[in-house]
Amino acid sequence: MDIEERGNLIREIHGALSEGSISMGQAVIRLRQEITGLSQARFARLCKISERSLLQLEQDAGNPTVKTLNKVLRPFGLTVGVVAIRR
Repeated sequence: MDIEERGNLIREIHGALSEGSISMGQAVIRLRQEITGLSQARFARLCKISERSLLQLEQDAGNPTVKTLNKVLRPFGLTVGVVAIRR
């Protein structure tokens, strides 16, 4: 995957997350698998979080902190933020 394709895929996943058609967990799974191709264990180590935290995040379980979310999103040039609700 070249840089342009990577950017397009990240924008596609970000858009789907923004419009609510996928959950945060689904977005993280897609980013991890389709962009990095890493296993949960390797990706968790890369992000400096526990495998359990990543598993819970991908399953939309638990209550991840903003810090944890940012650790997972940072490798893709993304961060957690406040956005207006679309009506």
